[in-house]
Amino acid sequence: MAPKAGTVARKPVGQAFKDKSKPQDVRLSNIHAAKAVCDAIRTSLGPRGMDKMIQAGNGEVSITNDGATILKQMNVLHPAAKMLVELSRAQDVEAGDGTTSVVVIAGALLEASEKLLHKGIHPTAISDSFQRCATKAIEIINGMSTPIELTDRETLIKSASTSLNSKVVSQQSSLLAPIAVDAVLRVTEPGKEAGVDLKNIKVIQSLGGTVEDTELIEGLVFTSRSAGINAPKRIEKAKIGLIQFCISAPKTDMDHSVIVSDYAAMDRVLKEERAYILNIVKQIKKAGCNVLLVQKSILRDAVSDLAQHFLDKIKCLVVKDVEREDIEFVCKTLNCRPIASLDHFVAESLSSADLVEEVSSGTNKFVKITGIQNPGRTVSIVCRGSNKLVLEEAARSLHDALCVVRCLVKKRAQIVGGGAPEIEMALQLAAHAQTVDGVDAYCFRAYAEALEVIPSTLAENAGLNPIATVTELRNRHAQGEKNAGINVRKGAITDIFAENVVQPALVNISAISLATETIRSILKIDDIVNTIS
Repeated sequence: MAPKAGTVARKPVGQAFKDKSKPQDVRLSNIHAAKAVCDAIRTSLGPRGMDKMIQAGNGEVSITNDGATILKQMNVLHPAAKMLVELSRAQDVEAGDGTTSVVVIAGALLEASEKLLHKGIHPTAISDSFQRCATKAIEIINGMSTPIELTDRETLIKSASTSLNSKVVSQQSSLLAPIAVDAVLRVTEPGKEAGVDLKNIKVIQSLGGTVEDTELIEGLVFTSRSAGINAPKRIEKAKIGLIQFCISAPKTDMDHSVIVSDYAAMDRVLKEERAYILNIVKQIKKAGCNVLLVQKSILRDAVSDLAQHFLDKIKCLVVKDVEREDIEFVCKTLNCRPIASLDHFVAESLSSADLVEEVSSGTNKFVKITGIQNPGRTVSIVCRGSNKLVLEEAARSLHDALCVVRCLVKKRAQIVGGGAPEIEMALQLAAHAQTVDGVDAYCFRAYAEALEVIPSTLAENAGLNPIATVTELRNRHAQGEKNAGINVRKGAITDIFAENVVQPALVNISAISLATETIRSILKIDDIVNTIS
């Protein structure tokens, strides 16, 4: 019934205005922002992937194709795009490798979810289906994987080499891979394989020489040269003391000053200082110490010139300015405790080593301690490079290789690379989609198609025809060749296992689960609220 003339039609109470398009717009905005990040690093995937030159605000330049490094230094403003940066970081922490792959998979899943949203499927339904897809995909990976033993050094080296093949230093993979394997196995405690800590492996960057000069040292390396001009540079059967006090004259508090008015008082001050330092040096000699490691001091010199003169006389090699954060590593390696005061400086507090010497490396000199008695489970790697860019990239690549070996130690299973696991997952998930009904069938099919982005990108970056390559790869897998993958060197589909292109199963499992979790988080967001800071 029409309202009477002169009256106003009232809106029913309790019906607020609801804009249904806003959540949809926010969701699409998030998806497009996140996809832009994926497209930026997609070209870096695989052994034929391109490198990125990163220019920092202060003018520093670095060259890398490591996904985590690129995204960490990228200036990302959109909150949803930042989630992908966090995703890459999470993969770096969890597996250490596959940081580019995880972002590329996430981008493909976002594209798939966008198509599903356009079909009118509810985001929560897509999110729940994707979770079931991820669980099924991880089952497929576990079914494909082959168990390995830690005693099989050759297999571990193959996996580390695969990780290095996509890096700038791929030519040196035959040298760096065995170093990474030996380092991780050295710090692995029998029975505690799950708790391998890469902090027990110290990678020291030394400019000069080439990447081939990189070496593994079972002992300690200090980047600073030994103090003193007349001090010995090589000591056999060393007794090493690590001290946390200073061998220099004590200072007054910050806001106090001592005024000396005559020469006699000045003489007395100098005599006291000399006697104080001489007493410390005598105690060091009495304990039988001939190598002294001194922690860095903030307020005063750790070792004064006078103290250095006395230490030179008793033929004691001094390494000063040991960083505070390195103390724990030094203690673990030497199996000793730091000496905090002169009263505790006794022979029992010292540790022994066969050789302590100062060695030259390119333009640098550093102190090397080897043959430590009762050493802890730690190793040092001296990484070399002809210039800063190569050196930093070599250290990053070595870290990735160490992480890959750690993954194999944690979960002793490996799978083939070259896009083979992704195609196998896609085929099996597509087959599984036929057995489910309703919305799940759409989502499973979309998830399966999205996983094909990895072999497609690998082929594209290698200069092959992505459609023809992926079609042939799918055909070979349908015929039961589970190890068929893209061989980018030959530009063909071959048995990738025979080519020794293998990787830890944990890398793929982690990539699938982390990418799916991130996509589910993005799909669940329907509004962005700014807070008052």
